[in-house]
Amino acid sequence: MALSKKIEAYLEKSFTPDSRIDHKMLGIDLTYITNEQGEPVTLFIGRRKPDGSIVGERYVRTIVRKPNSQEIQKSYWDLKGKVTRA
Repeated sequence: MALSKKIEAYLEKSFTPDSRIDHKMLGIDLTYITNEQGEPVTLFIGRRKPDGSIVGERYVRTIVRKPNSQEIQKSYWDLKGKVTRA
């Protein structure tokens, strides 16, 4: 399953560095983990269970930066498989 354009656009923002954030969007539960710059790098998407874990899929973001800069040249999300707990 490819990520929705709305979800990808939402995940382009910066958030609290080195944190785990739970969110709901388009009727889907999201949990993402940010790096030291506050950029989401791991995403769990699916249905949240009562204990807070996600049943669904896991994505990992690859970020390519411009040389000698923190500016992002390109980034993309890779589907890594199914998850039963996040």
